[in-house]
Amino acid sequence: MSRIGFVINPIAGMGGRVGLKGTDGVAAEAVRLGAEPIANTRAIEALRAFKHLLDTTPQAPAIDWLTVSGVMGCDALRAASFTKIEVVHEPSAETSAEDTRAAVEKFLAAGADLVLFCGGDGTARDICAICGEGTPILGIPSGVKMYSGVFGVTPADTAEILLRYLTQAIGLASVEIIDLDEEQYRADEWAVRLYMSARTPFEPTYMQTGKAIITGADEDAVKEDIAEHLREEIEARPDGLFLLGPGSSVQAVGRALNIDKTVLGIDAIAHGRIVGRDLAEQSLLELLARYGERKLILSPIGAQGFVLGRGNQPLSPTVIRLIGVDNMILIATPAKLARTPLLRFDTGDTALDAELISRKFLPVVIGYRRMRMVKIAG
Repeated sequence: MSRIGFVINPIAGMGGRVGLKGTDGVAAEAVRLGAEPIANTRAIEALRAFKHLLDTTPQAPAIDWLTVSGVMGCDALRAASFTKIEVVHEPSAETSAEDTRAAVEKFLAAGADLVLFCGGDGTARDICAICGEGTPILGIPSGVKMYSGVFGVTPADTAEILLRYLTQAIGLASVEIIDLDEEQYRADEWAVRLYMSARTPFEPTYMQTGKAIITGADEDAVKEDIAEHLREEIEARPDGLFLLGPGSSVQAVGRALNIDKTVLGIDAIAHGRIVGRDLAEQSLLELLARYGERKLILSPIGAQGFVLGRGNQPLSPTVIRLIGVDNMILIATPAKLARTPLLRFDTGDTALDAELISRKFLPVVIGYRRMRMVKIAG
């Protein structure tokens, strides 16, 4: 019998599609802007995949769940058809990080072998503050920014990791818990901090690595070459709509066009000028309805390889389908690709992810009129 503590941050990821770049301290604003909870859906996806694995694995371990009532855990477990559930914490009317920490303390007091959670980097911080490097933790990705090394690539991957760990097919590794200051992030400032280390079941095929930041004079020069390549392409299509994703590589494209592009937002260019800054999903949909020719310029996250699903959630499956997969332009320096051997997608839409994965490789602009085919993680 394995005892697993399970907790959901029910507001994790809500701020993504409405352009808030997180939900810490702005959950009410996210709701006002029309955001809908996604964590419960992501959690149920992982739990149902795990239940299927248990049901189809000979001599699968028996699971004794410790959890929180309602939307912080119990509802999702029951939706996934688990029955051996012990509720050890009742959250306040408005759930908070305090409820998460209190629940984890009770999990540990009840002898939990592992804490499974659904959330983002902030949730990982709260849990690791209680568990330290004593009790392993594992995350179902549901935040806006997930740069820590405790998350599965997708909810289904997290289920696979959990089963492999419980059947002793894989062991534990020490990984970094990284988080951004969301207030600075929303102000278009990148403030990354390493908070602590945690132990997590480690399977490199299914686990995401921590984000890597590659810097240096040579990097800046290569980014300028890439930007010149994109500048020519954009200026050759003055009536088209070009969406510029987050990151310093794409920001260099803005500089080449003499446009003040945000570092962390999604901006839109048409007719040689900015027609939208730091756009949320709805604003993107409105712009796309006005232009027949659309292009999306993105750079994968260093080391992790995520192109969609981390830090750019306004690019929802609906938005991506309207743009067209063939109209995505990926850019990265050779040094970045050396640390990023695979491209990854976690859009929240399994059919769209499957369509992207089926391509097996995507071209990436790596310099002035230079491209490289990069493999997509299956």
